[in-house]
Amino acid sequence: MSGSPAPDPDGFDSLLALVNDASARRTRDEPAAPYDQEADGRTGDAPQSTGDDRTAAPRPSAGEPAGTAWPPEYGPEPPGRATPPPARSGGAPRPHETPDGDTPGRASAAAASHGQCGARPAHGSAVTGWAEAVRVAGRAGQAVRERTSAVRPPLELPPAEALGLVLARPLAALTDLPPFDTSAMDGWAVAGPGPWRVRPDGVLAGQSGEALADGEAVPIATGARVPRDVTAVIRSEHGRLDAHGGLHPEREVVHGQDIRPRAQECRTGDTLLPAGSAVTPAVLGLAAAAGYDTLAVHTRPTVDLFVLGDELLTRGLPRDGLIRDALGPMLPHWLREAGAEVRTVERLGDRPDALAEAVAASEADLVVTTGGTAAGPVDFVHPTLERLGADLLVDGVAVRPGHPMLLARTAPGQHLVGLPGNPLAAVCGLLTLVVPLLRGLAGAPLRQGAAAGHTPGSRAVPDVYETRRVQLSSDPLVATAPPGPDAAAPTAVLDAPVQGHPSDTRLVPVRVDAGWARPLSFGGPAMLRGVATADALAVVVPGGAEAGHPVELLALPWAGGGGGFT
Repeated sequence: MSGSPAPDPDGFDSLLALVNDASARRTRDEPAAPYDQEADGRTGDAPQSTGDDRTAAPRPSAGEPAGTAWPPEYGPEPPGRATPPPARSGGAPRPHETPDGDTPGRASAAAASHGQCGARPAHGSAVTGWAEAVRVAGRAGQAVRERTSAVRPPLELPPAEALGLVLARPLAALTDLPPFDTSAMDGWAVAGPGPWRVRPDGVLAGQSGEALADGEAVPIATGARVPRDVTAVIRSEHGRLDAHGGLHPEREVVHGQDIRPRAQECRTGDTLLPAGSAVTPAVLGLAAAAGYDTLAVHTRPTVDLFVLGDELLTRGLPRDGLIRDALGPMLPHWLREAGAEVRTVERLGDRPDALAEAVAASEADLVVTTGGTAAGPVDFVHPTLERLGADLLVDGVAVRPGHPMLLARTAPGQHLVGLPGNPLAAVCGLLTLVVPLLRGLAGAPLRQGAAAGHTPGSRAVPDVYETRRVQLSSDPLVATAPPGPDAAAPTAVLDAPVQGHPSDTRLVPVRVDAGWARPLSFGGPAMLRGVATADALAVVVPGGAEAGHPVELLALPWAGGGGGFT
């Protein structure tokens, strides 16, 4: 076998290095008083009993993992299919392996069953900090887009069809704006000193008037091209006509007043927006004004959604231990708001074989599953990933709610995000892993977060956020400029204290008004009542935050006023 390094078609090796680095810098210690938001049904702020529901029992041996296939919609497979890194025979364990001597009798069983996917982290072992998880997800999507750009060229779409997508190339002006001197007001165009003789013909928008001689004036409309040799435009309310048709100024006339000179906004060739900018309604208008008939945009990432759980009802009232499915109705629309094309929504129940077949057959950029990510008797997402030979990039996140979420590479160019089954926990997983990954896939910029994104023991800050130029209640969040690499997450100031988890980040539903964020009740992992009335989720650092403390905000789609990657 050749000693040359294996090809890395979607940047997996660099991502694995990022995961290893993050895990090495953030080792989770067991809290003295484990925290559970479900303990208090109204606020989710009371501690509960001890124990860690993320401790996994050894899983059965999966045998030889199946190979991965390059999704056909990506075009020709790159030379040399990427393969998962081989299991280590010695030395330091991989981040998802159980170290020798940790939990006697358990490590060997876990190591025998984890295949190439890696063992589930045991209690007290390294987990991914929230900031690192956001960053890994964003870079995973970005790596796929960069590696497949040659076989997935940008689309050239009419501007209206590009709404909500991301520019694949910079938007450069095809003309001067304005393309000629125009009137900024309704009134009269005048030449030379007054008073002026008013010509009977006027100049309307879309017309070109004749040149004026000194002492002449002509009525002119807003936006109309200014005739040659015009000195200024006098607004209708600032001029007076006498009985003989002469025009007299009501105030001093300044040379060039109320004239928009050619190229005032931009010159031909100027870059109006960088590549990676979201196509908003305003961008559509700018592109049209700048002369564009089509826009080069990245394709929408595709998503297959698989809803797990035999206990879920699709209609009627809960009964006999069965509950209504909240995620099936909610997530497809949320994914579309996040800029994805949802191709499949399928209910698979608790059938491991059905999930394995569905994931193996999926040709979507991203597979999203709901439930089954913890260590319960029917939580089979991990065994399924092992069976498919997937590589875990994020296996549990230090965030509440939502800590059992995961991110795996299931094939070159394809990822799977496993969301927890509790509704608010799933929302937190969506904002932590799904949205950043979609942004990376779509070519949206990687954005820097505020200091609130820090995880103790790490200087890493999330690069990618669901950030929007949002108007919440009566006050806008900290505005982001036209989307670009320097866009920052919005912030607000807490108007009440929020209890924190001892070691994990908390995502708390809040209402925002006049720059203040009010924490809402009903923020337990199984609850949607709080987030249904929220504008954003506040990022609360471990240990909590006092009233008056600024917090980073993850804006919700309905607060942003539109979908896509804005």
